[in-house]
Amino acid sequence: MKHLLATAGLGALVLAGPAGADTLREALVSTYRANPTINAQRESLRSTDANVAIARAGGRPQVAATVGLNRDLTRSGVLDTGRSKGPIINGGLDLSVPLFQGGRVRNSIAAARTRVEAGRATLRAVEGDVFTEATAAYMDVIRDRAIVELNQNQIRVLTTNLEATRDRFDIGDVTRTDVAQSEARLSLQRSFLATAQARAATSEENYRRVIGRSPDALAPPPPLPPLPTTPEEAVRIALVQNPDIIATVRQAEAAGLDVRTVRADRLPTVSGVVSGDYVNTVSGSTGTDFTGGSIPRAGTQTSIGLNTRIPLYQGGLPSARIRQAQAIQSQLIEQTIGVERSVVAAARSAYASYQAAQRAIASNQVAVSANELALEGARAERSIGTRTVLEVLNAEQELLNAQVELVSARRDAYVAGFQLLNAMGQAESDDLGLEGGALYDPTGNYRRVSGQWNDWAGERLRPPTSTRTPTAAEQPTGVVTQPR
Repeated sequence: MKHLLATAGLGALVLAGPAGADTLREALVSTYRANPTINAQRESLRSTDANVAIARAGGRPQVAATVGLNRDLTRSGVLDTGRSKGPIINGGLDLSVPLFQGGRVRNSIAAARTRVEAGRATLRAVEGDVFTEATAAYMDVIRDRAIVELNQNQIRVLTTNLEATRDRFDIGDVTRTDVAQSEARLSLQRSFLATAQARAATSEENYRRVIGRSPDALAPPPPLPPLPTTPEEAVRIALVQNPDIIATVRQAEAAGLDVRTVRADRLPTVSGVVSGDYVNTVSGSTGTDFTGGSIPRAGTQTSIGLNTRIPLYQGGLPSARIRQAQAIQSQLIEQTIGVERSVVAAARSAYASYQAAQRAIASNQVAVSANELALEGARAERSIGTRTVLEVLNAEQELLNAQVELVSARRDAYVAGFQLLNAMGQAESDDLGLEGGALYDPTGNYRRVSGQWNDWAGERLRPPTSTRTPTAAEQPTGVVTQPR
């Protein structure tokens, strides 16, 4: 069901755009590879994977060796046996094999595995959120650059209007008021352009923050895949596929296993024990035994047995830990309902925003066409003296406003549609069909580390794979800004 709406349409979302322009696919690939939020979440999942090996270690044999070198400083009275004061070397080797631990290890392993599943769902959720943010940043740059271009074009039009008005003023066809109105409108439009340029610069910096590089020319985005026809359909899909819900459900299940784990604190534990000891007096007299014979300098001892620990009273600690674990479980169950509410609201809100933006696009397209016709008529009527300069200026401004609203509505519709996909759990890397190399496999690290037996196994600290964004000119000299 996961790919019913996403696979066909989102495959189109990664098609290349016009030559020489960055595409949305390229922006999302760059985000997937080099965004620090996604990469940090992958490291968090690797940390969660290691908890399975930690839990398994509690049910495995434990081997420990001891070595000592001792020398008696004084000895008197009954303790003075005549034996050498040392040095004495002693060593031991102990093997302990857990046989029964009340289900503690089994439940700990199950809880760790369940948290791995929750971690994978959280990684999916982070991917979807960051891709949604990247898409919004991409569309913001397209929108704000288009608005800058519209304002620049309006300034060119107003400049031409002002020159024409001044020429007509020189021949007495218009008044000084008409010239002043044209000058005022041009000056106001220049301030609008400055504001639009600042907004575009902000959008470009946000693009650099999310995607990891400054935007070049951006191609128009491809069409979105088919979206649900009703908000109820969107909610039904979201309740099944949204990774935030899956993550909180798994966390609640893991908390239930934690309750079983701490209940084992009240049960006996049984371990098989094998030990060996060695002692050597090294030098000096070892003394004599009761028959008059000399005592050997060295000796060994081995033993095998069962150790049972039966807790009788622990000061109320087990019941306190059980109550604590149950409260955490209840907390996570409540949070699951809270996340479900948020997902329902997000799906319905995104659906409503998408539908409203679609209606706004249709209305603004009509408004642009009507304003173009009105402006053409106002200019024609101005040429025969039935319209004033101010009326022409107002018609030009209304056309610009409609064009800006149309550009904004198209951006809002695309972003709202992508937000709806994200709420339904269909805006992740496997849905988007990202190219540019193999996708990250969260199970690879799990298979490698979850069954680890070797105490000395390890790996080098992974260097960061995220892209840093300061340019050479922005980088301070002689100052360390990254961990060594």
